[in-house]
Amino acid sequence: MTTTKKVLIAISLLVLLFSLVNLAKIFLRDYEEKQKMEELILAWKEQGDASPSLLSTKTNEPVMLPEFVKLYERNPDIVGWLQIDGTRIEYPVMQNLQDAGYYLNHDFDKKENTSGLPFLDAHSDANGASISLIHGHHMKSGWMFKDLMKYKQESFYREHSTFQFSTLYEKEEYEIIAVILSQVYRKSDDVFKYYQIENVSTQDEFNSYVQNIKQLALYDTGVTAQYGDKLMVLSTCEYSTENGRLAVIARKLKGQEGDNVNPR
Repeated sequence: MTTTKKVLIAISLLVLLFSLVNLAKIFLRDYEEKQKMEELILAWKEQGDASPSLLSTKTNEPVMLPEFVKLYERNPDIVGWLQIDGTRIEYPVMQNLQDAGYYLNHDFDKKENTSGLPFLDAHSDANGASISLIHGHHMKSGWMFKDLMKYKQESFYREHSTFQFSTLYEKEEYEIIAVILSQVYRKSDDVFKYYQIENVSTQDEFNSYVQNIKQLALYDTGVTAQYGDKLMVLSTCEYSTENGRLAVIARKLKGQEGDNVNPR
């Protein structure tokens, strides 16, 4: 065997070894993330049947849902819980008021983590804003918001047209009005930017926002929104174009149980 062949074989073995090590690291990281998420989901579900814990003893003050009590004690940055049937999306939703992008790369226990967690946009308020925007990574492993890509297919939407979101005080259900493909544009670009929710406050601005969303929709859901509706936008990266984004926009269904309050 020539020296050249020996060198090539050695290089190939090193490349193979390097690849196997990286695959092992990815496998272990994904396994650890799965374990952490399963632990959070278990903590959420175990408390669901418990008696409500009062956030305040004052009359008419909201009562925290029992599902959140232990999780909130563990990390008060939690503001909600998102679940979409037919997907792996079943996560706490976070908001760090000092650093809006903190959960881009931190887990529930505030340890650095590339997957991060879904988090509310800085201009959102889970309990009051007319539009709440939740960001989440599109991870190759399937974690976080990758499964939102399923909504590119109208057939998937038809079978999963609603999703559940709970604030600390109320269980809510949302009905999807549109699924769109868009981009993160330059500030100077004079185009509709679905993520600039801070610019939506008046009735005209709300109606214009909904109209633009419907124009970008991948398909017609037959559902729209009116001023006074509460909207939720789920946003993640979409890689068919530079700085691409996919967003699922939904309205809160009316006639649901209101905020929990202490009995008089």
